[in-house]
Amino acid sequence: MHRRYFVKSGAVALVTMGLSPSFLRRTAMGMELPLAQKGKVLICLFQRGAADALNVVVPHGERAYYQLRPNIAIPQPLRAAGATGVIDLDGFFGLHPSLAPLKPLWDSGLLAPIHAVGSPSTTRSHFDAQDYMESGTPDSKGTTDGWLNRYLATSGTCEQCAPTPFRAVSMTPQTPRILEGAAPAVAMNSLDEFAVRSVGGDQVARLEALYRTGSADLIHGTGQEMFEAVKMLKSANPQQYDAQNAADYPKSQFGQRLKQIAQLIKSKVGLEIAFADVGGWDTHVNQGGATGQLAQRLDDFAKSIAALTTDLGDGMQDVVILTMSEFGRMARQNGNGGTDHGHAGAMFVIGGPVHGKKVYGKWPGLAPEQLYEGRDLALTTDFRAVFSEIASKHLGATKLDTMFPGFNSAGQLGLLG
Repeated sequence: MHRRYFVKSGAVALVTMGLSPSFLRRTAMGMELPLAQKGKVLICLFQRGAADALNVVVPHGERAYYQLRPNIAIPQPLRAAGATGVIDLDGFFGLHPSLAPLKPLWDSGLLAPIHAVGSPSTTRSHFDAQDYMESGTPDSKGTTDGWLNRYLATSGTCEQCAPTPFRAVSMTPQTPRILEGAAPAVAMNSLDEFAVRSVGGDQVARLEALYRTGSADLIHGTGQEMFEAVKMLKSANPQQYDAQNAADYPKSQFGQRLKQIAQLIKSKVGLEIAFADVGGWDTHVNQGGATGQLAQRLDDFAKSIAALTTDLGDGMQDVVILTMSEFGRMARQNGNGGTDHGHAGAMFVIGGPVHGKKVYGKWPGLAPEQLYEGRDLALTTDFRAVFSEIASKHLGATKLDTMFPGFNSAGQLGLLG
């Protein structure tokens, strides 16, 4: 078969595998990169669309909350019948009732919500705010890489560990902004698609032989690493996987992607950074309160995370899960039964190393004079304080000034031991 045909069919095969063009460019560099402390894993989950922090981590002890949201506020715990009220955490904050699957994580000290956290940027643009959060450089549009990729590419971590093709994996069709950059990362829709679709039984072998003997062009340069990755995944055989500890993953795309992250962790393919995202959080209309649109989204979100933590079991001692959303939503409900774009939001940090059973962040209040620009939850914690603490205390990063240029990372929250 002619080389020109193989180059074309090879490119198709790579797309089928879920390897993004940026992955091809980066692995072609042949970079030797340090790994984090052996066995440590960070799972980042992005809620795209701006999740409503005030109805996720509910300030039920704040009277103004109920005044601002007469139709969509979550009922106070003592006044609620059945499962329709706030799940109380500490007498002031509580969880939306659809987040009930996360309450056991709070009780066991694995869950730490963070309130009034986000970007110091004033933008209410989804695109810009997501870009700033993933690049780690608020209001700077010239940043070319993501903060997680800068971590991967920065020395000062566990240099005795050997890199693997699956050090950083995103369960998304394309490499997300947070993993764009010089260091290798893999993006895939699913583990089942991470394979070369072949018509003839020997097509893969012939394609591999062509990569070995061809000229040193871009495709040839990445070919060997591609096949090594396929072989590694095949030998680990994560597709033949049964969840443990009676973990029940939702059948949703998000639930199944978290299941596959667990598969990769347990397959011991060297996974250190995992990423997944889920949309549907832009609730301008008919948001609902204890039930409705937001409640349904939170139900899938919580059940998926709870299944992941249950499945990993004792393995959660080496795992931290970080959730994020580009900004929060307006404190006052709008005329359509929803909420418009706001400012500060909420995050969850979950894992064995987490100092849980505490809501972190300074609460700014919801009185008119306490609102940002008279309308939004005010920001009291810069998201970089959270990111830098997790990078340093969990992953072992030391060059935080490179990861978050211009940010003083001294003011950490004490989330991790």
